[in-house]
Amino acid sequence: MTLRTQKQLFGALVVMTLFVSPVAGDSFDELLRPVFDRHCVKCHGRDGKVKGKVDLLKITSAVGLMEKPELLQDVIAVLDAGDMPPESESALPVATRDDLVKRLKSMLEEAVVGARKFARTPIRRMNRFQYNNAVQDLFGLKIDVFGLPERMLREHGVYFKPETGEMPDDMRVGSRPLGKSQLIGRRLGGDVAPFPQDLRAEHGFDNRGDHLTLSPLLLESFFRLSQTILESHDFNSRNVGIWKEFFSAPSASADTETAVKERLQIFLTRAFRAPVSEKLLTRYVRQVTGRIGVGATFADAMKGAAAAVMCSPRFLYLFDGAGTGAGVEPLTDLELASRLSFFLWGSGPDRELIDLANQKRLRNPAMLEEQVDRMLRDRKLKRFADSFPAQWLQLERIIASVPDKELFPEFYFAKYRLSMHMMLEPLLLFETILVENRPILDLIDSDYSYRSGALSAWYKDRGKTKSRIQPTVVPFKRVSVTDRRQGGVITTAAVMTMTSSPVRSQPITRGAWMASVIFNNPPPPPPADVPPLPEHDKDTAHLTIREKLAVHRERPDCAGCHAKIDPLGFALENYDATGFWRDKYENARPVDSGGELFRRHKFTNIVEFKDAILTEKDRFTRAFAGHLLAFALGREITAADSPALDKITKQVAAGDYRMHAVIQAVVMSEPFLTKSNPQD
Repeated sequence: MTLRTQKQLFGALVVMTLFVSPVAGDSFDELLRPVFDRHCVKCHGRDGKVKGKVDLLKITSAVGLMEKPELLQDVIAVLDAGDMPPESESALPVATRDDLVKRLKSMLEEAVVGARKFARTPIRRMNRFQYNNAVQDLFGLKIDVFGLPERMLREHGVYFKPETGEMPDDMRVGSRPLGKSQLIGRRLGGDVAPFPQDLRAEHGFDNRGDHLTLSPLLLESFFRLSQTILESHDFNSRNVGIWKEFFSAPSASADTETAVKERLQIFLTRAFRAPVSEKLLTRYVRQVTGRIGVGATFADAMKGAAAAVMCSPRFLYLFDGAGTGAGVEPLTDLELASRLSFFLWGSGPDRELIDLANQKRLRNPAMLEEQVDRMLRDRKLKRFADSFPAQWLQLERIIASVPDKELFPEFYFAKYRLSMHMMLEPLLLFETILVENRPILDLIDSDYSYRSGALSAWYKDRGKTKSRIQPTVVPFKRVSVTDRRQGGVITTAAVMTMTSSPVRSQPITRGAWMASVIFNNPPPPPPADVPPLPEHDKDTAHLTIREKLAVHRERPDCAGCHAKIDPLGFALENYDATGFWRDKYENARPVDSGGELFRRHKFTNIVEFKDAILTEKDRFTRAFAGHLLAFALGREITAADSPALDKITKQVAAGDYRMHAVIQAVVMSEPFLTKSNPQD
């Protein structure tokens, strides 16, 4: 949105919010149409000019305005964040702005609650991570199906024990994407090979429904994969937990067909996450008994059925059943069991969830809360910790971070990079908050962290202190953080390094990361013709980065976004391109990290910036809950979810902002418990 567009929309919406009430629909032509004509339609409708895809000439009533909830949501966001009015205009008094936001939220809630229609999550296949987990659980595999580089944090020995409610002080871990031999774990041998990694959606996660299609080529690879899994020499009685109860031949006195039917009924129910019809069960039974009849061993015949199950759409696809109408309907208990298990365990529901669902008891609020507590204490929660935080924090970016070797020689050791140590710190901090049910505000500012010897030395003097640097198994230790310039995730060396260029910090990149990750309000991509900053220009060598970037703010199409992200990025400017603290630039000019958050909280340093975020802790909580809800639902969050996020935020505040309170509130929210799948 350009600066001019912001001014015009702001003028119109201030007038709208001050004068339009729920009973003022009949006054639309008298009050609102003149405002649109005078301030807005020049860029939003007149002469076919429709900036931002907003055509106000098509809105002919107050009801019509409320039929545009996404527009209302955008306006609320820019007002609430202080992005409008633009900096060139007089700022609104805080009380006035808060009142405007409150009124607009009431309009939005009335619009979306009345419509009662959430975005649909399309039918989609399991992603690679979920497939590995689901196959493991289905067969009780004691090893991985295949290696998963996207699982960034690797345990060496079991430290993740959520049933204890505590994280150990010392642990041995590794970084899969960057560490030597970190991909050589216990997994099926032979020709078992994973299908391609599913990429994270922009501002989203790798379980997004609209990204997980199943092409004929990929379907063929699933078929081959199911065969190679069952043919692996490691797929045996030692590694397969259900071998005795599923693959071992029944006693000579038992009726083979009856035994096959009993075993397949349990297996198919788990695999398809729902009871199977007699007709479908009979088909699988005939397949097995037919193969046994022509000489196949019992185990091989059951493997054939299992292979067919693993490439069945009922196993591969995740979906909610069609509803009876066009509006929002409650999930069935079985649908809820699957949604819950894929959210927290990245896999299908276990027997307890399925049994409760079949008894139609899972939807009971007390029972659902009890089950979430149980799942949060189960070690399969490690899958949530291996998937959500790395994607939320966008840590895959550090894999491509290569600081200049001449400027930062200590960053490199042998052929490895210190980033393999850096990426583990925020992940272990997240796991601590999750396992110990600490407040999510520790993600912003904590008095503890986990560090290796090399990482502690880096924070101390950029690695000049001698320490043992290990490329494989790395000892990490829980440490107290007394300097508030450290602590939390936003000031970790990992985040600072991955949001920098090889030679310098990048305030715009860091600001965009803060807006996207911490406040869940990502900026639009920059114009394609913006020139990069000169890195070795003698004419600008005496300037600070803030002074060099000032020229970008002079462009009307850049100013709006810069007003939003620059204060967030410059607040972190005391950290160099590898996260090391500095007070001055290389040209001896002092670093200026001051600014104003949301045009209401002035700060002069990183500690005051953290305090400003904590003052706005409900805003951060809502943003974090939005990320969690998007991950849980496998879709984008829309304006229809806004009232639910407001409710979640209030519940989390009442729960002392603790991590489990956020997860419980997300599960109990209306978007999580319902579906919008018209029967047609």
